[in-house]
Amino acid sequence: MAALFCDTALAARIERAEAEFMAACAAAGRGRGADPHGFTIRVGGGVATYVEPGSPFNKVAGLGFDGPTPDAGLDAVERAYAAVGCPVQVELSILGDAALPERLTGRGYRLASFENVLGRPLTDIPSYPPNVSRSPEGELQTWLDVVVEAFLHEDVEGIASFEEFPRAILEAAERDQATSAGATRYLARRDGVPAGGALYHATGDGIAQFAGAATLPEHRRRGVQTALLAARLADAHAAGCDLAVVTTRPGSPSQRNVQRAGFELLYTRAVLILEK
Repeated sequence: MAALFCDTALAARIERAEAEFMAACAAAGRGRGADPHGFTIRVGGGVATYVEPGSPFNKVAGLGFDGPTPDAGLDAVERAYAAVGCPVQVELSILGDAALPERLTGRGYRLASFENVLGRPLTDIPSYPPNVSRSPEGELQTWLDVVVEAFLHEDVEGIASFEEFPRAILEAAERDQATSAGATRYLARRDGVPAGGALYHATGDGIAQFAGAATLPEHRRRGVQTALLAARLADAHAAGCDLAVVTTRPGSPSQRNVQRAGFELLYTRAVLILEK
């Protein structure tokens, strides 16, 4: 498989897909009756989303690839988050507008963390694993139970996450991901018992965004995530996608797993936060 080079055009495509994924998750949150003050605001080629207090989908994604982001757009986003008492969290690709980080820090944003974006062309697809299946609507609660429990007992390796979520918020967020338009869920089993779950989201632009991957502690180091990756690669390829993308914490077990499956590091995002 040829090495994958990420230029600004590819980064822009990935960031657009990320923005659409956030918009889809926010729409799913509204559909289940989350905070009536929730919003999705288009800004600078990206989106700012708010679902409910504490949601991991309260953030700005995709900025920096549609020319300079207008100050008026940033002002509107900051006012919207202030109105619901929520900090502004911007996830900013290092391949976007080079002037934007300085502009944001000048507005009072602080650097909170980093995340890595990795990608894999959908060629040389591995065999479909026998212990993984798509998770139907009637199995949603089982999928949620597995993924939420696994995330609550996350592997601590690499750079620690700067965020922690209580069970109720985490379950609501995973439900929003799992029921968003374009999402396909998977369960992996060991000896017939659910051991891990994952999903991918198809954006319509040929990108399959892999997310929601987690394995219960007692089933870790047994190939569960490798199997979930293989199933999603096969299905995304069959659905006509040409690129799979995943976001991980730097140096995490998730990053190691996806690199073993052929994913390459494409770029890093800086996570910037404004608290007023």
